Amino acid sequence: MSHKVAVLGLDCAEPSLVFDRFRPRLPVLSKLMDTGMWGRLRSCDPPITCPAWMVMMTGTSPGELGIYGFRNRTDYTYSGLGIATSSWVKHETVWDVLSRNQRDCITFGVPLTFPPRPLRGNQIGCFLTPGPESNFTYPASLKPEITAACGEYIPDVRDFRTDDKVGLLKRVFEMTDSHTTYAKWLLKNKPWDFFMMVEMGTDRIHHGFWKYFDKEHPRYEFNPALQNCMEDYYAHVDSCLGKIIEDIPDDAWIVIVSDHGIKRMIGGIAFNEWLIKEGYLVLKSRPSKLTPIGKCDIDWSKTTAWGDGGYYGRLFLNIKGREPQGQIPPENVEAFKQELTAKIMKLGDETGKPFAVPTQVLRPEIIYEKVNGIAPDLIVYFGGLYWRSVGSVGGDNPSVHTFENDSGPDDANHAEEGIFICSTKARMKANMKGSGEQKGMHLRSVAKTVLKMQGVQPPASMGGAAFDLSGF
Repeated sequence: MSHKVAVLGLDCAEPSLVFDRFRPRLPVLSKLMDTGMWGRLRSCDPPITCPAWMVMMTGTSPGELGIYGFRNRTDYTYSGLGIATSSWVKHETVWDVLSRNQRDCITFGVPLTFPPRPLRGNQIGCFLTPGPESNFTYPASLKPEITAACGEYIPDVRDFRTDDKVGLLKRVFEMTDSHTTYAKWLLKNKPWDFFMMVEMGTDRIHHGFWKYFDKEHPRYEFNPALQNCMEDYYAHVDSCLGKIIEDIPDDAWIVIVSDHGIKRMIGGIAFNEWLIKEGYLVLKSRPSKLTPIGKCDIDWSKTTAWGDGGYYGRLFLNIKGREPQGQIPPENVEAFKQELTAKIMKLGDETGKPFAVPTQVLRPEIIYEKVNGIAPDLIVYFGGLYWRSVGSVGGDNPSVHTFENDSGPDDANHAEEGIFICSTKARMKANMKGSGEQKGMHLRSVAKTVLKMQGVQPPASMGGAAFDLSGF
């Protein structure tokens, strides 16, 4: 039997906060949990917004998508980097499958839906939308209609990496309120069998305010005005979800999901400074100030490896016959990877002690069934993702360990598990007991689960197994 499905996404929502620490202040989410099924949702590798939401909605892997982060190599030159957009997604999404099965769909703010693409229904682009002046809707006629009714579209929090915390906090709440207004208008005014939205405020609040909330953070800062803002925001989101659910039918499936979680960021590993120190990366001239590696003058004739920054480390090899000035013979690549992996694994904290959580070095060709596009040669989670990768080099006192973020203030890094909760309003109203906490859930299973809820056969390209809904 087919029912409407509403997927309400909270980017980066952290299971330890939703399921435990903040739960007493989350009556809507708590009721959904009490009457439904819920659990930790293992994210993809890497656990990054792009590609995680598309992994979730296509049932594929980052390797199959060929998307390994916001920035991806587009060719084997040294400057070919591109920002992933909706045009990069070549696999069918849930709404693509539902559209061809004559289901009306609405998507709003789902990462990697800008520019908007045709579907049976309506689409509003994601946080990558450059601004309200952009063509951010499908059909185009939706833009003047919804902005006249709901106000200017706010695709993301402006300048979320800032020291102006009071202003940032105000902007996060304002964006979430605006998105709630947009969601309610769409649910009331447009036909739908499938509705999906993603709220980015949960991610922005974490990155901007984690050190005021987490007393174990190495840079914890007591601030009476900010110490409760994280919990207050989660409570506000819970209230907003309640307002959105008002416009969802009693028998519709309600799915609350996040793409990954969050954890404190202890510090950063200046990946390219380390490669320079080890002799793998050679610069023709050293920049006097902190400079992104892509803007540095690299001596490719003497360089065998270079890295890219972000929440995880991406390491690329300079291979003969592949890169323009490749230095590593193809027959030596395997031994070279092993050598680099062994050295990376020995990296410890700033005192030389081993990381509390061991570093992981992953190989795309092993962790993915297919490797499309141009993947990093090695994927590195420094100190269990408690340390980020810093790609920039330069300055007077270069260090492998840094506690300054080269892209602006940031207190937190992504964690490997998000959340999954599902129930219905009918169950909530009747106080029906749900099947409770489930173990072993994975991001890739969400797409098939949604299609199962809609009574639609998934395409062969979708991986994962649909969750067991027999308890409902």
